[in-house]
Amino acid sequence: MFNRNRGLRQLATAASISMVAGCGVFSSDSSGEGKPIAVGTTSEPSTLDPAASWDNSWELFRNVHQTLLNFETGGSEPKPDAAKSCEFTDSSSTVYSCELREGLQFSDGHALDTKAVKYSIDRIKAINVNGGPAGLLTSLDRIELKGEREIVFHLNQPDATFPFVLSTPAMSIVDPDEYPAKSLREDGEIGGSGPYTLESYKEGDRAELVKNESYKGIADPKNDAVTIRYFQQSADVADALRDKKIDVIYRGLSAEDIVDIQDNEKEHGLQLVENATTEISYLVFNPKDPWSNKLSVRQAIAQIVDRPALAHNIYKDTVEPLYSMIPQGLVGHTTGFFDSFGNPSSSKARQILLEDGITERVPLTLWYTSDRYGSQTKPAFEELKRQLDASGLFTVTLQSRPWKTYVDGYQKGEYPVFGRGWFPDFPDADNFIAPFVGEQNALGTPYTSPEITGELLPASRKESDRGAVSEEFEEAQQILLDDARLLPLWQGKQHVAANEEVGGTEVAIDPATMMVMWELYWKTSW
Repeated sequence: MFNRNRGLRQLATAASISMVAGCGVFSSDSSGEGKPIAVGTTSEPSTLDPAASWDNSWELFRNVHQTLLNFETGGSEPKPDAAKSCEFTDSSSTVYSCELREGLQFSDGHALDTKAVKYSIDRIKAINVNGGPAGLLTSLDRIELKGEREIVFHLNQPDATFPFVLSTPAMSIVDPDEYPAKSLREDGEIGGSGPYTLESYKEGDRAELVKNESYKGIADPKNDAVTIRYFQQSADVADALRDKKIDVIYRGLSAEDIVDIQDNEKEHGLQLVENATTEISYLVFNPKDPWSNKLSVRQAIAQIVDRPALAHNIYKDTVEPLYSMIPQGLVGHTTGFFDSFGNPSSSKARQILLEDGITERVPLTLWYTSDRYGSQTKPAFEELKRQLDASGLFTVTLQSRPWKTYVDGYQKGEYPVFGRGWFPDFPDADNFIAPFVGEQNALGTPYTSPEITGELLPASRKESDRGAVSEEFEEAQQILLDDARLLPLWQGKQHVAANEEVGGTEVAIDPATMMVMWELYWKTSW
């Protein structure tokens, strides 16, 4: 279990179980020789430019770009990556200084210096993509350079979480000669300094990664090459693993496939690793919609939704019901929605609507992405529709889009109610509140809450002991509960399925639930 200053538990590597078929004795092939390891996923990038991404595109960036800080294998605190050292240099957590490693360079041979770091972060704020990562930098005032290797971040308020922000792939260091200062790069290329170089990329199909021999940082690659294969459907990625067309699955396994692999691993020659994580799923209500804008409508939906039925009937208990935006395992987790609404009740929901003068069925369109979160998403939303329609209070229409166009739609405010998942940027309760509130947030749907953004979050960020901020986060969650603009549904687990000949799957998921491809390796028989 991970105990960050007594308050948090390690989730990415704790409580993991490895169910490895076969009885041979294996050792790590540290040479990394052999064919590329093929990793299948339903999580395709929506962009190749870090300045535009606050989503699953980070999974690719983590492996081809470098950040000042990153996580060691099994660790929960950011450690130097492109940096040689980093620390707050004042007692109020408002001045953060980093010294770069010597001899850093991008994969094209260009030098990576403090100017490139400043350029990379400044362009995020300059481009300011709606729903993009500029929202992570609200506490950053200015960046100061001291020579070729020292960079100083001056913050506009105390922020003990700032090192975690710098560890996110949104803060990937890019080559100023290749990435425009005030617009996104649009040539379909990636140039970084991470553990891998991107040898080729075909949208919707694959990304071919090759070990970067000039990389200097926290990672210790255990393979020479990885090919990431992108799939649209969970059934297809699972079949590809069983047919030996891929070697590992990261994101996209359906509940049925998880159960099947677990029950039949010996027959298939596979292994399954389960990691407790802080992944969550939730609904977002758009206040621009006349029905979603009504508190009574949002509360009535909260009163009807049956999370245990969703978790059991659809997800086969591979997820757990969630009653607060902060998941179990983090400081500030509550059961607020259960405490307020109790068990699902159509009669109570009807009374909520009647008190607001609503006597007829409420028409509502629920949107979901057809490919991002696996094939279970469609039946999950069909179950939500069934529950709401069966209450006699709602008439629900379902709509879906592939992730790349889905993102554009919610950022433009097109959806009355839409589903989102959240994989944490870093393992702190702050990251389950801050990204969703304020004029600029990860949802592209402004959510003004001065008490949260102006009082509770700033107060919590003054505290370096992150286990001592439960009161602020509990108060913030009460505000979210009272507003009912966000409706938590479930907390998930991260499952990695792999060919039994692949090692490293137990440690390949970092605290932000991204797969670090460099931990994978081929096993060789003694």
